[in-house]
Amino acid sequence: MIAVRRVARGFTLIEVLIAILIVVAIGGLVAWNVLGKRKEANVGLVQIQMNQIKDALRDFHLVYDRYPSDEEGLKALWDKASMQDEGDIAKWRKFIEKPIANDLWGNEWGYRQKSEHGDEETFDLWSYGPDKQEGTEDDLVSWDKSADETGGGMGSGSGSGG
Repeated sequence: MIAVRRVARGFTLIEVLIAILIVVAIGGLVAWNVLGKRKEANVGLVQIQMNQIKDALRDFHLVYDRYPSDEEGLKALWDKASMQDEGDIAKWRKFIEKPIANDLWGNEWGYRQKSEHGDEETFDLWSYGPDKQEGTEDDLVSWDKSADETGGGMGSGSGSGG
């Protein structure tokens, strides 16, 4: 009888390195795509928060026939103590249940009672975005940015404040 000898063969170092390289490349592509989607999701969440604040500001306007003053700020939507007029305090109610003092990136919301970007009867509301710097491309605003760039200032695009 002839004995058949089994040869145990392992992986070479090159084969192992190629396999590791493939796994790392796939992991990098997945991470790149996930991080990109996370940034988009955060922008979407901040836009939702901005819309909540805009709706609350419109409700405030219906009750008081004005928007909160610059001194009262957005805090007037959830904190009675920020109201300055005694007559208004009697009518006050919460317009936002849970305070939204900052955007998702920790920036304080920018608010101006009278818009500088179109109709002065509306307000300006903005977030400086993830880079936390004013006037950059990632800023989220309540007015139409394209109207500002063309010098019109009266656009309705993503909405002037009120």
